[in-house]
Amino acid sequence: MAAKSFASRLRGSRRFLSGFVAGAVAGAASTGLVVVQFLWSRDAEPAVVVREPDGAADRKHCKFKPDPNIPPAFSAFNEDYIGSGWSRGHMAPAGNNKFSTKAMAETFYLSNIVPQNFDNNAGYWNRIEMYCRELTERFEDVWIVSGPLTLPQTGSDGKKTVSYQVIGEDNVAVPSHLYKVILARRSAGSAEPLALGAFVVPNKAIGFQPQLSEFQVSLQDLEKLSGLVFFPHLDRTSDIRNICSVDTCKLLDFREFTLYLSTRKVEGARSVVRLEKVLENLRNAGIEPDEYFMTRYEKKLEELRAQERSGVLEEKPS
Repeated sequence: MAAKSFASRLRGSRRFLSGFVAGAVAGAASTGLVVVQFLWSRDAEPAVVVREPDGAADRKHCKFKPDPNIPPAFSAFNEDYIGSGWSRGHMAPAGNNKFSTKAMAETFYLSNIVPQNFDNNAGYWNRIEMYCRELTERFEDVWIVSGPLTLPQTGSDGKKTVSYQVIGEDNVAVPSHLYKVILARRSAGSAEPLALGAFVVPNKAIGFQPQLSEFQVSLQDLEKLSGLVFFPHLDRTSDIRNICSVDTCKLLDFREFTLYLSTRKVEGARSVVRLEKVLENLRNAGIEPDEYFMTRYEKKLEELRAQERSGVLEEKPS
């Protein structure tokens, strides 16, 4: 998949997230939260749903803060993360909620956040989230469940133990792993079987070499690890396909991902100097910009130069 086509599809996205549910849960081998998301194509939108315009929400206006629905005694606080060495990792992505300023702001509630490795958050986990959004180009309905895990480790004596780091005065647990369960339906009237996949990734930096399928586990195994039952009303006796067999389970590679991130930086550049630095950094990474990137770059460059000229003209009379 070319970065050009992927980036262009994101800008003209037909996708949006109806919402998410986050809550505290205690599992057999983990303690944390679980987030349920439902994505679907605009073409399949129910008439009763009232949406704000696509793409209106901007995360730069959002701030991490405690969930007002969680009692303070059970809540994490921003101070817990300061100097911890861990990032604030979204379970329900902010990028899935551009349809609503309110919905995007709610993804910054700390009930939707776990301590996450910085590289994992910005890299592999981000690429999984992008793949989930991409699925709605091929499936009408996509359900996603995300959450943290603290898995047991076997010691030299053969005994299994569960231990984990906690951060801040509120002892926020750092998960050893993160999971996503994906359930996809081609369309409401389709006779094609549902597609399902469960994935568990370590909460550490993961490069571009490992494929998503390498982290795939059975739904039953994940349920045992998490202490949760996923999609309890799903008829498991029916024909359910492996999503990696039905679809690609292919994440963006280094070139595609770097081009995508660089294109986003082009859109966010506020000066010609910063814009030119984006192109310089891209080429220093050994990646030549594609046609789509250069189109966005040249348009942004023209806008910024016009703003600079306007600013000079406004300053002359004084």
